[in-house]
Amino acid sequence: MLKYDSTHGQFKGDIKVLADGLEVNGKKVKFYTERDPANIPWAETEAYYVVESTGVFTTTEKAKAHLKGGAKKVVISAPSADAPMYVMGVNNESYKGDVDVISNASCTTNCLAPLAKVIKR
Repeated sequence: MLKYDSTHGQFKGDIKVLADGLEVNGKKVKFYTERDPANIPWAETEAYYVVESTGVFTTTEKAKAHLKGGAKKVVISAPSADAPMYVMGVNNESYKGDVDVISNASCTTNCLAPLAKVIKR
């Protein structure tokens, strides 16, 4: 699934499947299967940013569980009822780093918003 992409083509690097994750070009990426994000030891992995893409933890309060595990910032990869939303090429420059949990909106928004911004101009 990671080796071939219909848009980007074939990945030319090395990908190995490990018992607890992947190894990409010699760098290990560990997988976690915790139900509670607060139990994921992000501090041990030195993860600064975490992408919350389960579709379960889409509010600020729920996504903050990653911060308890040691992450510094969380990006929710879905619309959120209360997290500020930023879309690359649309309003990402207004993010000043002062908020620890943000939303990257929906895949539809990410597809259409940059186009709508250009049309609006």
